[in-house]
Amino acid sequence: MSGATPRAFVVGHPIAHSRSPLIHGHWLAEHGIPGSYERLDVRPAAFPDFVRGLPDSGFRGGNVTIPHKETAFALVDTLTPRARAIGAVNTLVVAPDGRIRGDNTDAPGFCAHLDQTLGAAWPDRAGGTALVLGAGGAARAIVVGLAERGLRRVWVANRTAARAEAVAALAPGIGAALAWDDLPAALPRTGLLVNTTSLGMKGQPPLAVDLSPLPAGAAVADIVYAPLETELLAAARRRGLPAVDGLGMLLHQAVPGFEAWFGARPAVTPELRARIVADLAG
Repeated sequence: MSGATPRAFVVGHPIAHSRSPLIHGHWLAEHGIPGSYERLDVRPAAFPDFVRGLPDSGFRGGNVTIPHKETAFALVDTLTPRARAIGAVNTLVVAPDGRIRGDNTDAPGFCAHLDQTLGAAWPDRAGGTALVLGAGGAARAIVVGLAERGLRRVWVANRTAARAEAVAALAPGIGAALAWDDLPAALPRTGLLVNTTSLGMKGQPPLAVDLSPLPAGAAVADIVYAPLETELLAAARRRGLPAVDGLGMLLHQAVPGFEAWFGARPAVTPELRARIVADLAG
């Protein structure tokens, strides 16, 4: 396998909307690597056979997107500790011996985007306290990522208390569930506010959260990237707070996979971002 042209993929159902081929294609050209990165539409019923066939497929691995992330978690041979904690896999790597490793790069991808946007000292904002809105798969990854980066307190707010408690439990000792109605009381002690819900996305209602209680040093992040400037981020900018859009998480989560499949560590550059922004606008 080492002498063959390197091949990787993104698999999902549907998959035509994925920007991953643009990202990886940009890096392949930038590094002069004669490899390929392909979109694969695989229905849920066929996905287990697809994963089992990877060692003989010629692929070095690939990305996994909706609706296969949780299924992939149960099918791989080994899991990174991060993927095991999150309970979902978005990156597959086929080892030379045919064993398949599953990782979840959303967590470090989110934090790497914060590093690039806010600077490496962002975990110290407002006492190292973050407030995560939502309790889905993205929230799970982000809470694990924030715990890895050493935050001192991570609140998780969701309208369903049990789901908030389950996600907060992923950050033992620092995670805590928060009732949605208690947001106004928590915001004055929040250094990083993260929206992981679909509210604010195109076709969805806006996220109705009053940002006025946030301290002056707080930052606001939104994982939504269509539109890039959600009303939440616009409100943060009006208050003079740093605003972190969702596109950077998409770009940075792709870095570890590319390095594993193609042998070069790529960089998230303004040129790459501009290319994806132009595609989103089109």
